[in-house]
Amino acid sequence: MNASGSNCSESAVGPPLWLLAELTYRCPLQCPYCSNPVDFARQGEELSTAQWIEVFRQARAMGAAQLGFSGGEPLVRQDLVELIAAARDLGFYTNLITSGIGLTDAKVAAFAEAGLDHIQISFQAADEELNNLLAGSGKAYAQKVAMARSVKAHGYPMVLNFVTHRLNIDRIDEIIELCLELEADFVELATCQFYGWAELNRAGLLPSRAQMARAERITNEYREKLAAQNHPCKLIFVTPDYYEERPKACMNGWGSLFLDITPDGTALPCHSARQLPVAFPSVREHSLAHIWYESFGFNRFRGQDWMPEPCRSCDEKERDFGGCRCQAFMLTGDASNADPVCGKSMHHELILQARREAETVSATAETLQYRNEKASRLICRS
Repeated sequence: MNASGSNCSESAVGPPLWLLAELTYRCPLQCPYCSNPVDFARQGEELSTAQWIEVFRQARAMGAAQLGFSGGEPLVRQDLVELIAAARDLGFYTNLITSGIGLTDAKVAAFAEAGLDHIQISFQAADEELNNLLAGSGKAYAQKVAMARSVKAHGYPMVLNFVTHRLNIDRIDEIIELCLELEADFVELATCQFYGWAELNRAGLLPSRAQMARAERITNEYREKLAAQNHPCKLIFVTPDYYEERPKACMNGWGSLFLDITPDGTALPCHSARQLPVAFPSVREHSLAHIWYESFGFNRFRGQDWMPEPCRSCDEKERDFGGCRCQAFMLTGDASNADPVCGKSMHHELILQARREAETVSATAETLQYRNEKASRLICRS
């Protein structure tokens, strides 16, 4: 049902085009900005190989075209080659989103043989010491560099992701230089978005406005230089919501294009939605078609009928859909509110206060809460 109580028909809602398979919450790293839920330790048993393949089959039958393998760290799944092969047989364009930890030359070759289209490797920093500190592993940096080169050697486009924040954003030039050294084709310089563990660590991760301005200026200077050289590397700079006056069109609208399946089979319209006070369905109990078109969770914030003011009367609502429901819930306690990022929101002062705090906070990597199972269990108990 939608917010007004009626079911959505397939003619009113298009199919999901992008399927994200969060294969596991297990991960050898402890990144303090991880987007996994902080209570991941209480989640249920992971879907089996057969169950994942059935999810892929149903999604493809509905019209999904792109499939991302993520986690946690998807490489800890021993059936990853089998899952990639099944997805390729079904006709998906496939993308592996990985830290590179656990990757080997042999695995890269096996993934290519199975039909994997795309590999994205994430880094914590361009500085080895800081990278390893944030990752919680003394060997992470060297492994990432080696595997980035392996991915390139096997003919994949070199796609790198750096989550930037107040502890590494002042070294944006070193980050870009490392990407050029690794012959990156695409680089996402994604300033931290505050969900999951990042929201828990916001005070220590949100850059100041001056840091943001400097990083964007340097990135633009590199873009101009690369364009003048006809260099193939593309730099994508993502500003955090907290420095915007209008919210992003989150997932291009609730239940519009994106379908996320968590390790235990819970289906979500975005990877952060599990925190909302909404009962989301499981693929163990319902078909994907029922979940996408008929479940309350996927219809809760579809369209515009659910919108209160100021969104209901806003002439921008068809572009931003009221912003992010998860952010509205995290900051105001009510997912129906306008995203506080929006300057029209009655809660915008919360964003302004966070910006002011970012001008004066003193934080180090040692003061952050790192993502690990022990910390998650403590959070669950509290």
